[in-house]
Amino acid sequence: MGKTLYLDCTNGISGDMLVAALLDAGANEARLRDTLATLPVSGFDIRVSRVKKAGIDCCDFDVVLDAAHENHDHDMAYLHGEAYAAHEHEHEHEHEHEHEHEHEHEHEHEHEHEHEHEHEHGCGHHHDHDHGHHHDHDHDHGHHHHEHRGPADIDRIIDVAQLAPRARDLAHRMVDVLAHAEAKAHAVPLDQVHFHEVGAVDSIVDIVSIAVCIDDLDVDRVIVPELVDGHGAIRCQHGIIPVPVPATLNVVTEHDLPLSICEVEGELVTPTGAAAVAALRAERCLPERFHVKRVGLGAGKRTYSRPSLLRAMIIEPSSDALHDRIVKLECDIDDSTSEVLAYAADQLRSAGAREVHWIPVFTKKGRPAYQLQVIAAPEDVERMERIIFRETSTIGVRRSAWDRTVLPRTLQTVDTPWGPARLKHVALPDGSDRVAPEYEDCARIAREHDVPLQQVMDAVRAARPAKEMG
Repeated sequence: MGKTLYLDCTNGISGDMLVAALLDAGANEARLRDTLATLPVSGFDIRVSRVKKAGIDCCDFDVVLDAAHENHDHDMAYLHGEAYAAHEHEHEHEHEHEHEHEHEHEHEHEHEHEHEHEHEHGCGHHHDHDHGHHHDHDHDHGHHHHEHRGPADIDRIIDVAQLAPRARDLAHRMVDVLAHAEAKAHAVPLDQVHFHEVGAVDSIVDIVSIAVCIDDLDVDRVIVPELVDGHGAIRCQHGIIPVPVPATLNVVTEHDLPLSICEVEGELVTPTGAAAVAALRAERCLPERFHVKRVGLGAGKRTYSRPSLLRAMIIEPSSDALHDRIVKLECDIDDSTSEVLAYAADQLRSAGAREVHWIPVFTKKGRPAYQLQVIAAPEDVERMERIIFRETSTIGVRRSAWDRTVLPRTLQTVDTPWGPARLKHVALPDGSDRVAPEYEDCARIAREHDVPLQQVMDAVRAARPAKEMG
């Protein structure tokens, strides 16, 4: 069965934090190392260790770069200035005085990371030195020149590596999300984006590692109720920029990710962290009741008043039927073409509508028309209404809230003659279940292998393990 992953981003999220949390939650480190060894890039190694954050034991994922690829402009003194770094160090020492042993261990570890291996950006090491700039520049304080790659270059690197299909697709989606965010930030066409952020070796490693770990854990549903970022400003290669940084805000805006700002002066959510949440197509709402099967804690590299850690939980919704609320939006349209109506429906579905229906109706004076019905989560209502007003000719939208009962649903990945596909399971109140092939997976296989869709769907049903039939 596919698993549900809940990411608690109260203290932020970055690429290395997410990899560490997934490894701590049970992802296979040996498999990750084997996959990374197939990347057609050099100059890096990975180190997986244990560190303490606020006295809590966490996993640390460290991409160790050689001298030719190393980057030093992301440590606390560089980001915020020497005075800030000294103040934060003193604050942390006072805060953790009662945990003297843990503090000494953490300080020594972080000192090594931030000074011996300063290529590790803090709570999102992979972009602070250059937020997606599309020109080649030397670092402004005398460090090595870094290779700048475009999205197509990164995609070719991912295609050469030996990744499972789901992992490869996820890695490509993360690169695509970041590329669009950087293109918007710098007002250049997508094919002209050449940025250090994803071009850096450590960022490529983070992206591929996230994809491999998600696939290894067999995660097919991700829940992220909110992203919590800091405020203020940080230094990058081209000057002082505000937090949240532009690329992160572009990801949040384009994919409608829930964002809140906390009291921390500094960056907690990085573009790669936000892009991972977007590419994973994370949902917002946790089940009313669930069981926690595994917990993983991933450490970041920066030192703020909030401990830099990400909590990942593999959860299992309760077997009981769930009760929640949805909102139905509707309006009548009598002056639009069928093409316009179809486009509006596509836009609503892409934005996360649960259901979109066009129903033939007769309006005043007997005129034929269509009624648009949209089923959405309560938190998505305003976004859906904006799309309706933008894409249709209506001047008003009716809304009504509905209570509903939802049966538990899980996804299982099965093998077919053409590759893996997902099978949906719905648990019924009497203990039995129903299964249905995931349409998108089956349609993709049918197109790629030129076989009938129904034949693929039959093969997916037949691949269900015998012990689960009946």
